[in-house]
Amino acid sequence: MSDNNNPTPEPTPQDDAERIRLKRLAKLQSPKDSGASSPLGATTPLTTGSSPSGSATPSKNIGPPLFPTPAPSHASASAPPKPKPIPRPTPRASLQPTPPPAVVPQPLKRKAAVPLNFPVWEHQAVQDILKVTLSKEVAEKSQHDIVWLKSLAEDLASDGGTVPEKLSIDLIDQLLISRLELDPSGMSDDLEYLPVLVSLPAGQSVFEYLVGAWKRLNATRTALGKKNIPPMDMQTAFARLDKLKELIISYAGLILQEPEMFPQPQRDDLGPPELIKPLLSLSALSTPLFSSPTTSPTTLLPTEIEQFLFDLARRFEPDNDIDAILGPVVKGLLSHESLFRPDGLSGADAGWRGVIGGLEALVSVKSIAAMITRLDEWIPADATATTFENVSLMGPLCRLGLFGREWPEISKSYFTEPEKRSREDVDSSFATLRGTLKSLQSSLFKIFDALVRASPASREAVLQYFAHAIRLNGRRAGMQVDPDTVASDSFMLNLQSVLLRFSEPFMDANFSKIDRIDPYFYAHSKRIELGDETRIKATSEEATQWAEQNKPTEAPNFISNIFFLTIAMAHYGYLKTIDTYNNTHKQMDDIKRHLEYLQGDGSWMGSPLQARVEAAIKLVKVEEAKVRMQQLAFEAGLMDPELLIRSINFMNFLSVWLIRQADPKKKHPSPLVELPLPKEVPMAFRCLPEYIVEDIVDYLHFAVQTSPDKFELTGKTELLMFILTFLTSTWYIKNPFLKSKINDVLFMSIWGYGRERLGVLGNLLNTHPMALKHLMPALMHFYIEVEQTGASSQFYDKFNARRNIAYVLKIVWNNPAHRTALNEEAKNVDKFVKFVNLMINDVTYLMDESLGELAQIHNIQVEMDDQAAWNSQTAEYRREREGTLRSLERHASGYTTLGRSTVELLKVFTAETKAPFMMPEIVDRLAAMLDYNLQALVGPRCQDLKVREPEKLKFNPKELLGNVLQVFLNLSDQEQFVQAVAGDGRSYSKELFDRAADVAVRRGIKTTTEIEVLKAFIVRVEEAKASLQAEEDLGELPDEYLDPLMFTVMKDPVLLPSSKAIVDRSTIKSHLLSDSKDPFNRAPLSIEEVIPQPELKAQIDTFLKERREKKMQVDTD
Repeated sequence: MSDNNNPTPEPTPQDDAERIRLKRLAKLQSPKDSGASSPLGATTPLTTGSSPSGSATPSKNIGPPLFPTPAPSHASASAPPKPKPIPRPTPRASLQPTPPPAVVPQPLKRKAAVPLNFPVWEHQAVQDILKVTLSKEVAEKSQHDIVWLKSLAEDLASDGGTVPEKLSIDLIDQLLISRLELDPSGMSDDLEYLPVLVSLPAGQSVFEYLVGAWKRLNATRTALGKKNIPPMDMQTAFARLDKLKELIISYAGLILQEPEMFPQPQRDDLGPPELIKPLLSLSALSTPLFSSPTTSPTTLLPTEIEQFLFDLARRFEPDNDIDAILGPVVKGLLSHESLFRPDGLSGADAGWRGVIGGLEALVSVKSIAAMITRLDEWIPADATATTFENVSLMGPLCRLGLFGREWPEISKSYFTEPEKRSREDVDSSFATLRGTLKSLQSSLFKIFDALVRASPASREAVLQYFAHAIRLNGRRAGMQVDPDTVASDSFMLNLQSVLLRFSEPFMDANFSKIDRIDPYFYAHSKRIELGDETRIKATSEEATQWAEQNKPTEAPNFISNIFFLTIAMAHYGYLKTIDTYNNTHKQMDDIKRHLEYLQGDGSWMGSPLQARVEAAIKLVKVEEAKVRMQQLAFEAGLMDPELLIRSINFMNFLSVWLIRQADPKKKHPSPLVELPLPKEVPMAFRCLPEYIVEDIVDYLHFAVQTSPDKFELTGKTELLMFILTFLTSTWYIKNPFLKSKINDVLFMSIWGYGRERLGVLGNLLNTHPMALKHLMPALMHFYIEVEQTGASSQFYDKFNARRNIAYVLKIVWNNPAHRTALNEEAKNVDKFVKFVNLMINDVTYLMDESLGELAQIHNIQVEMDDQAAWNSQTAEYRREREGTLRSLERHASGYTTLGRSTVELLKVFTAETKAPFMMPEIVDRLAAMLDYNLQALVGPRCQDLKVREPEKLKFNPKELLGNVLQVFLNLSDQEQFVQAVAGDGRSYSKELFDRAADVAVRRGIKTTTEIEVLKAFIVRVEEAKASLQAEEDLGELPDEYLDPLMFTVMKDPVLLPSSKAIVDRSTIKSHLLSDSKDPFNRAPLSIEEVIPQPELKAQIDTFLKERREKKMQVDTD
């Protein structure tokens, strides 16, 4: 007992507790009404109706109220509206006898509303909701389920003289604080109160108690709504319940922030984890259908969480306290341990689904969604490319995936021992993993979409998140990248999936929103920093100047941001993952070659080396299985049908947009762009990053090769237009490798698949008006251009490009429209002659290389067939020769394929148009090349071409001989060609052609009629040869009359301006077809610059005339 005579008593522990209590009350005090004694008095009711005092204002509409609030009635509360009478139905006409009149039911009388006894109802509601009482008897009667607040009752008695008989809303702040301050584990000397403390729920936290009170309040509200009471009474009762709810929610939020505010049980999961736990229960499998029928009255059910979050947001968002209240909850949820387990998406408990469900519930409340993007961890300031996906809020969710490097357990679980798995087994694994990944990516999009829609600030934060991920991972675009220094493939792929879904609304089939994309985005926004990125056809200085001239007047819209972010994310993420996948094929080829090398001819078996070789082979096979597992994991993610279709749609949309920027009218595809494009390339197009074109080409290259069937729904026309546009107008692209890859895409788009014998574009190439008009000129133009690419590998690159062109031409050749286009193109004589010359050059080189390597293969195989001599050689020698044989086989296969396709091209072109092949600079070289190859195929050394398994080397001598002979037949009626063959002194002989004709007949290569034509041609050649020999026997000729390169008499001498050399016009024209430089000093030269020498020509003509006359005189004598 305190001493009343002491004027300044020492503070007691009870005084300190009271000060703490008052401090907590002050913290809950609303700033709107400083005169209120509790948070209740200061807060605005959350219902749309008025408070009893009529001073309430509408609250912010954050979410739907738990129960609809009845609209206030204009009639008296005691006189409910009279029910409308039920109208009698109109009788239908009938021929049947009239039935007896029906009894008309009287209108139902609604019971009169019973006014609510507020003191009684309020007392019972507060007692039931908070489970507290000021009466010891009530507590004992409930067996202490209702808690007796003895201390509060004594305080109230001392203040007012008596304990209130009934609980009311005015007391709820004191009631709740008194209840929360009870400590079931505390010690008490009050034996009367000890049963109360003992009866408190063991281990129940403050948050759990408040959740129970919130749930009981909702139940009370529901019961109230079902009662027949006057609307104004209902409105008033709802408002009082809302006051109580706001107080409960206020303390629930604060206890999440400061769990130690009130006495708590000894537990590790207090504070944010208490809300995280029910959030985790919101996975797709935690629906009410699967919920347990027996649930704790103090635990939030999945159906209750959303409303609880709405209530929290309504209470704390206006005061900007929501960050501190729910921020730790969000951080804890998004760093849940299930997101970091090595089994990832394939985990048995699928805990990540709970994180997804909880986050979806959080972002469904706009104010919470906006709060998430305000947190410092949204984009951590010190995050690096490798740590960003672990430390940013969304990173741990976005990094979940299937790929072997990040998630090796998935590969082990689904693809172990891949060589033993059937196709059905693999497809089943694909279906399971793709379904899981689709679920994740769909949820990620919903979450990001909710964040974008929450507020303008959160939308900007989402765009910054994507941009920051791109900015950190610029190194991913490099050639040799250490994966430990950049973000994972799974992380980048998931972000790409989200951006593709954001892009879908503006990618409609009619391209109606394409003009909403800002073509000057890179000048108007710094969101994507291009830095040193190569531009399509502009220098860095030109790009900088262009950006300065196009400064922004307003920020680019959301569509533009998403469009260009998707492009960049594909470049630094998705397409680099595809590169990684493609590299696994190269790894697999290397492994197989190494395995072949180890196995050799098997001579190691039974030798002392057997154990060592077998161990090495086993290790290589283990590595092979590991790489194959990685491939299958990549295929599960990269070749998901939905992802492929979305990506193809986006790349096609991007290709249309790109052509539209090059189109002078800016109208493509309605109408289609006019080809070829103008020679002047717009600066806005030139300054675009080169990776836009590169990414379109690379992705189409991948998709056409791996998933051609996905183009069946859409995209064929866009693919065709992209190819035609940039093959007819190659000057729009500077990079020769990109041009060549566009040609590769065309080549692969006519590969057959399934029932489509002509691939993705085969039919369209023969029907689409743009293809019929522009395909042939485009292919011829590129055939010529690829000769000089400027790359160090241009000599070999051109053969692959031309092989592709030859294959395409073969597919479309039977279409008369394409042959007509070829004849039109042949009217441009200079261009077509250049094309023919390059064709002849290719055939000459490729046939020489392929036939030479076939002869070497023949020699090694003959050596190996002599078993006695072969086995007498050392093991090292045999291994070396076997390696040489494998290398020759690889090279010969490529050369024979390229050579065959070029000879086929020559065959069909000489059949269609002959004049260009008869040009002086062409015809002699063509005849010499054909004679040489004919000699190789049927001449004395043709036996050297006999090899084992010629089909493995793509070598078909019958087909090749038939094509060469067909070229002779095609041109047999041309006198210039007859003269050229006759003038070939190196390879031509009548015996050679007789032997070729004999082989052709015996092997069924040519018909009897064709052989007769060939023999007639040989007769004419022999006659021309005799005539030529007679003319050429003119004796010794002056050197100044001979061509310095060909050592033949010049017929039309010309002077080269820089070197001052004099050569025959046909010689220099032939040279310039392949090389645009003076052959004597390498200075640039064109045929228009050569200077005719008419005086020298006259001298040569006079000299030849005199010699011929003199010879004729001698012959006569």
